[in-house]
Amino acid sequence: MQSLAVIFEQPNQMVLGELDLSPPSDGDIVVDMEWTGISTGTERLLWSGRMPAFPGMGYPLVPGYESVGRIIEAGPKSGRRAGERVFVPGANCYGPVRGLFGGASSRVVVDGGRVVPLADEIGENGILLALAATAQHAIEAGRHGLPDLIVGHGVLGRLVARLALAAGGHPVVWETNAARREGAVNYQVIDPASDERRDYRTICDVSGDGALLDTLIARLARGGEIVLAGFYEQPLSFAFPPAFMREARLAVAAQWQPADLVHVTRLAESGRLSLDGLITHRCLAADAQGAYRTAFGDPACLKMILDWRRPS
Repeated sequence: MQSLAVIFEQPNQMVLGELDLSPPSDGDIVVDMEWTGISTGTERLLWSGRMPAFPGMGYPLVPGYESVGRIIEAGPKSGRRAGERVFVPGANCYGPVRGLFGGASSRVVVDGGRVVPLADEIGENGILLALAATAQHAIEAGRHGLPDLIVGHGVLGRLVARLALAAGGHPVVWETNAARREGAVNYQVIDPASDERRDYRTICDVSGDGALLDTLIARLARGGEIVLAGFYEQPLSFAFPPAFMREARLAVAAQWQPADLVHVTRLAESGRLSLDGLITHRCLAADAQGAYRTAFGDPACLKMILDWRRPS
């Protein structure tokens, strides 16, 4: 059994090629992919070769952890059934080619326990569930409750804001790019230069910009906390005296857990979490080269998805 997959052969070198898939076991399922998302955070680091040392890191690799597809085969111990639409958080089924994270492929073999069944009406928006789970995990990492300041209004920042609203919060979002201040629903997005507040209890930083740390510490209330929810490729540092004066706390939000994914899936299916308006660009999988260039280079692209339902 083979699959057409995006392969990062080495930094800055990508091909769309056929790969042999591992034979499925009794606990595995085979999924024909419908859509996969392109991450402008981790995948950009993998593409550029700037990803810090990470378990399983190495080339060649198949990226992708935002995937939705249909089960075409289900092992007797998989707990799933053929015909189900599922969210797939990645796969490692390509033999010597690493699956990091392995979802950008037309077909995958994956343990049935790793996937989450989806209501059909969610459709392509299902690829956003990994980021929604990341946002949920970041919110829960804060010790002082819901974030009252979110730094960055990309897809992850918007999802943190939407989840905070759904939980009863009233966040403010900082965004320096004027074009990206559009699209807020029931929360305020402002230029940080116009904000004079210095009493934020919980700041959730999804920018990935470690140089902002001193700026954010200066905006904390005494005993306030900064949740680092981006991915930071450089070592982080900060001036100690301002952090000392505020008794500032730093929390790191690690990778989402299965419970986070189940929670946000239920919110999305119930309508309490909207995933609308976040996918801005779509390409056929055959044009993956162009899709990745757009995703990584066009500031207007919030989220690019590849459509695997048609080969070309």
